[in-house]
Amino acid sequence: MTLDVVILAAGQGSRMRSKLPKVLHKIAGKSMLMHVLEVAAQIGADNTHIVIGHGADIVKENIANHTVKWSLQAEQKGTGHAVAQALPAIENDAQVIILYGDVPLISAETLSTLLDDKAANALSLLTVKLADPNGYGRIIRDSEDQVVAIVEQKDASAQQLAVNEVNTGIMATSASNLKRWLPLLKSNNAQGEYYLTDIVAMAVADNIPIDVCHASHPMEVQGANNRLQLQQLERFYQQQAAIALMASGATLADATRIDIRGVLQTGEDVYIDVNCVFEGEVSLGDGVRIGPNCHIINSKVSRHCEVKSNSVIEGAVLAESCTIGPFARLRPGTVLARGVKIGNFVETKKANIGIDSKVSHLSYIGDAEIGRDVNIGAGTITCNYDGVNKFKTQIADGVFIGSNTALVAPVAVGKGATVGAGSTITGNIAEGELAVARAKQRNISSWKRPVKKPQD
Repeated sequence: MTLDVVILAAGQGSRMRSKLPKVLHKIAGKSMLMHVLEVAAQIGADNTHIVIGHGADIVKENIANHTVKWSLQAEQKGTGHAVAQALPAIENDAQVIILYGDVPLISAETLSTLLDDKAANALSLLTVKLADPNGYGRIIRDSEDQVVAIVEQKDASAQQLAVNEVNTGIMATSASNLKRWLPLLKSNNAQGEYYLTDIVAMAVADNIPIDVCHASHPMEVQGANNRLQLQQLERFYQQQAAIALMASGATLADATRIDIRGVLQTGEDVYIDVNCVFEGEVSLGDGVRIGPNCHIINSKVSRHCEVKSNSVIEGAVLAESCTIGPFARLRPGTVLARGVKIGNFVETKKANIGIDSKVSHLSYIGDAEIGRDVNIGAGTITCNYDGVNKFKTQIADGVFIGSNTALVAPVAVGKGATVGAGSTITGNIAEGELAVARAKQRNISSWKRPVKKPQD
């Protein structure tokens, strides 16, 4: 028996007021549809089917790297009609769970419970109780508290509208049940659509057991139909991520002012100040301190490093006890050894910088191999690009580079060499040499400062 997941993703989402298909709007830097695809993988789906309609080509392009089976719902005729489009690709003996591309925070734990609690050949429903059930289909139970129907709000009586247990739309049953029930759906309702929820009454008529599982939190089954709901889901996701971080040993200056758009791993005694954003795969070692307004992307920051305010780190690896910023930018390919200092308004790219070296102020270091105990003065740049090709700068251990130096690559500076301030270095410097490459100073005593011409 296989587990087939059907994800409904055909809706236009007109209330988003966007050219982008609704399911591609993002939560925590990842499309809602991608969140659902990942949870399908977590519950062990053998096959994943995505029902697409509006913006079908764009949806396909955005998840091209995932193995899925596509079904097209050319006309939007309701959820029952949407699921029917996927059925021909599903074996009769499969178990089917139906998910929604705009319900991104459903958890694998809840879905596993939904599947595990299901009796053989049963219809299993995921429901939730809401203080305000407005807009949701109501779960109707009989005198023995058994589910007998789901009634959509527009078709509900006043008594039914008072029910606060509502349908989430997520359900599981056998493919054979769905293939028997879906062709029998009628569209004689307020919406003129084929409701998937009508199969509940069919299950009752067929004496099929109906099992109910409750969502652990209302936000887990919240859909995003507009940008307000999208933002609410984002904040709930970030709140849960912040709680998990603090449980793992991180201190957050303000748990409401952190954004994690990927996976953030932290060691013990990590401190994260306000308004920091983490994207992709980021790890912070024990005792790391992150100042306010920092942005860290796909990087490893080892123990006891400090990243000062307003710094950006992307695709970089920092060994222990490095100091970064404030206002520093480490670009992809930056590798810092132990104790390196990168100061304010310094940018690095494809730079391998050795133990205890310093680039403290207003410099650009790109395509460079720098040894240990090197001091690079303010305003130094590696001129690595001639407009067509990139070239490397090599600086050996113990070199001192004076301020406002231009190192025109390819160039190598030998161990213990010194470069005078204001130099433009175009040739190699041997070990221990002093290089000074600047125009001779001239002082002109008879020079007159220009004055402003009087206006007419």
